[in-house]
Amino acid sequence: MNLKGKRAIVTGGSRGIGKAIVLELASGGCNVVFTYNSSEEAAKNVEQEASSKGVKAFAVKADASSYSEAENTIRFALDNMGGVDILVNNAGITKDGLLVRMSEQDFDTVVAANLKSVFNYTKAAAKQMMLQRSGKIVNITSLVGIIGNPGQANYVAAKAGVIGLTKSNAKELASRNINVNAVAPGFIATDMTEKLNDKQKETLLNTIPLKREGTALDVAKTVCYLCSSDADYITGQIISVDGGMAM
Repeated sequence: MNLKGKRAIVTGGSRGIGKAIVLELASGGCNVVFTYNSSEEAAKNVEQEASSKGVKAFAVKADASSYSEAENTIRFALDNMGGVDILVNNAGITKDGLLVRMSEQDFDTVVAANLKSVFNYTKAAAKQMMLQRSGKIVNITSLVGIIGNPGQANYVAAKAGVIGLTKSNAKELASRNINVNAVAPGFIATDMTEKLNDKQKETLLNTIPLKREGTALDVAKTVCYLCSSDADYITGQIISVDGGMAM
């Protein structure tokens, strides 16, 4: 997968899966602008690590749920990289709780961060990609957006929405040579899954045919494939990276 000289934007790139995507793109020779919303120190560390691979890397503080900040990020990428070839919509949060106890604010906040953010960045980046008549967009959804999950009505609704948005945008943008796909991670080892106790982890592992949790790198490699010319004839697809969990 030759990504040398390509120019990418990754939302939520300072930790977990987003960080792995930024570093894997950089390892392939891709220049990267990535956003973060909280830890400047973590973002600067990722920026330095990515830059050490011989590419341009820039951390930009931005609220993914804000369209104006999405436009500012795209403008920053154009000013510093000269174009946008790749967009990875990874930013997201969770505010879990049973439906009857979930506040309206928690529902709205999660949908804004996980779904509206995809609309924001896709709309802002697509304008430039349409001018270039080329582009790769990869949205990070989730296995639970396909199968559902108790206690995550807000998150599941948002991730299911990402799947629908992916397919609609793929149909709209195909004529301009822009590919739009999504990756649906399953049980991936991240800071969020570290909060699970041993019994919860064992229960989850028993549902996975490959009998192991995935890694952020497993997801990142799939994303980079979809961003490469090897995937030029793939669009509108949802690729599960879940060890067979939803098979």
